[in-house]
Amino acid sequence: MKALKILVILIFVSQLSMAQTTKGPIIKFDKQSYNFGEITQGAKAEVDFIFTNTGNEPLILSNVRSSCGCTVPKWTNEPVKPGEQGKITVKYDSNRIGSFSKQITVSSNANNGDVILLITGKVNPKPTEAIPYTKTDASGTPIAQ
Repeated sequence: MKALKILVILIFVSQLSMAQTTKGPIIKFDKQSYNFGEITQGAKAEVDFIFTNTGNEPLILSNVRSSCGCTVPKWTNEPVKPGEQGKITVKYDSNRIGSFSKQITVSSNANNGDVILLITGKVNPKPTEAIPYTKTDASGTPIAQ
């Protein structure tokens, strides 16, 4: 009986400690991945990742880096107050043909640590334009049609 009382007290205390609010900033993204699908070479390939500071202290992004130079992130430089939102805009260089999968690592002072964002898609070559055909004579002079 005594062991049961101790067990109940331990469970109660552990529940109380878990229910306490964590201090500090917490970063929460609306999405952590984006698929561009199939895009044409040279087309605009840009996406916004919106995040919210769900913590109780200002959130500061210290670094946002991509897995290669073909992906360029721009981000909110000001501290994001609790309950407010920030944005990371990611541009991909769509002049590279083929499938791609790129990671963006977001480092901040958030309690939940670094966050990995992912962009994927496939770049198809630009369609080639047909060269107009003109009939010519043996010397290469165009023939009126």
